[in-house]
Order: sequence, then C-alpha cells, then structure tokens
Amino acid sequence: MNPGVLYATLAYTAWGLFPIFFKQLAHVNAFEVVLHRMLWSLLFLICVLAVLNRWAWLRAVAGQPRVLAAFAVSALLLSTNWSVYVWAVQNAHVVDASLGYFILPLVNVAFGFVFLHERPRPGQWLAVAVAAAGVLWLTLQAGRLPWVALVLALTFGIYGLLRKVAALGTLEGLTLETLLLSPLAIGLLAWWAWHGQGALVQADAATLGWLLLAGPLTAIPLLLFAAGARRIPLGTLGILQYISPSLQMLLGIWLYGEAFDPARAAGFGLIWLALLVYSAESGWHGHRRASRQA
Repeated sequence: MNPGVLYATLAYTAWGLFPIFFKQLAHVNAFEVVLHRMLWSLLFLICVLAVLNRWAWLRAVAGQPRVLAAFAVSALLLSTNWSVYVWAVQNAHVVDASLGYFILPLVNVAFGFVFLHERPRPGQWLAVAVAAAGVLWLTLQAGRLPWVALVLALTFGIYGLLRKVAALGTLEGLTLETLLLSPLAIGLLAWWAWHGQGALVQADAATLGWLLLAGPLTAIPLLLFAAGARRIPLGTLGILQYISPSLQMLLGIWLYGEAFDPARAAGFGLIWLALLVYSAESGWHGHRRASRQA
C-alpha cells in the first residue's frame, strides 16, 4: 500500500470517530471545550516544532502584518467551525454535522469558481446542482435550514480557501492560528478558574484527561493528512475524504440513535448522488488527462 493512502485513511478515520471523543465531554460547555482544544493543541504543536527544530518561519511572519491578519481570520473561522461541531455532537446533531462534511467538496467547487476564477466542468456543476437540491429538500421537509451542516461546510470551505493561498504549511499554520487564539483561551480559562468556575477547578481527573487529550487528537490527524496529501493524487484524496462523514453519520444513527426517517434519507440520497457524480466525473477526467499525457 502507498503509505500516503494509509496516512490519509488514518487521518479521515480519526476525524470520523471524533463524535465518540467529544461525547465524553458532553457535560462541559462546548465553547470551553474549544478553548481547551486551542490551548493543548498549541502546547502539543510547540513540542513537535521543538523536536523538528522548525522555528525560522515564526521570525519570518512576525514582521508581516498582512500574513498575521490573514491567519487571524482563518483562526476565527477554525474556532467557529470547532465550536459548532462540538455543540452539534453534544446536542444530538451528529448526522447534521456529517452532512456538512459530505457537501464540503461541492462547496469547494463553488468557492473555486467565485474566488479563484476556476472553471468547473459541466459534470462538477451538475454535482453542485444535485447537492443544492438535496439541501433544499432537507430544508423543506424539516421546515428550517440545516444550519449546522451549512455553517460547518461554509466555515471550513472558506478556511480551506484561505489556507490554499497561505504562506505556511499545515504544521506551522495551525501553530500560528492556535498561537493567535491562545490569549483568548488563556484569559477566559483563567478568569473562570479565578471565579471558581469551569472544568479546570470543577471537573474530575477523567474530564481533565479528556480535555488534555484534545491537543494531540487535534494535531496528529492534521499531520497524518499533510503527510498523506504529499504522497497521493488529489483524486485519491478526494475519495478517501468521504470516510470521515460516513463514520460520523453511522455513529449518529446506530450508536447515538439520531432520527433518520425516509424523508431525511431522500435528502441525503441526493447528496450522495451528487458525490457519486462528482467522483465519477473527476475520475474520468483524470483518466483522460493521463491518457493524453501518455
């Protein structure tokens, strides 16, 4: 097996199993969980950078206000995405969260067209249209927008767009983002602890252990993903990315007993049809391009 496939599969599997982890912290406020995730991720990333002795980038970006501003925006998007995701898991919306990551590839196609002036092929536009029909159906049958899915897809889509044109790699970029967020995290957690509130002073040892574990569980899948992405074609990566929302959806339905009636299944069916069209078209286009180059 190409090691890149293994790395990417492990990353997407870890992300797919995240609901199990965050369910262990269901008694802790979602925003507080995210603050701990920021702080302990930063600590873990600093340890990784120390082992690798990779600090030159930090001095380089310190004197570039535009780069810092761009990463401040991406950090805000990432923290919003994390907060909504943790809230969704804690409040029995795991299936809704999985929908957000099912439609994310198609959101990326639309963003590429709007912001990067990319020209999606007809098959990609067809996939986007079918996915939009699925979201519309889910909205009509539920009587409200699937806001959890849309917020997750849009925030991570815009985040990915910013990171696509960013000056730093995965490890350095996430370190800078958590570093920029760390004053907020440290300030709020210290304030709550000073007033006898929050998990740091009220939680038991097991809860504190789960919170500390959020650091490596955030960083390691990202590092695995980066290692995999460098070694395998983008098309293969695109197929593997469906591991994560598929696992999340299965956990939501079978482990946590969330509703999945026929009307809702029809909306998901349209999303899956869109992904099938998107994947088949991407595979066919890649095959044609390889044939021409040969």
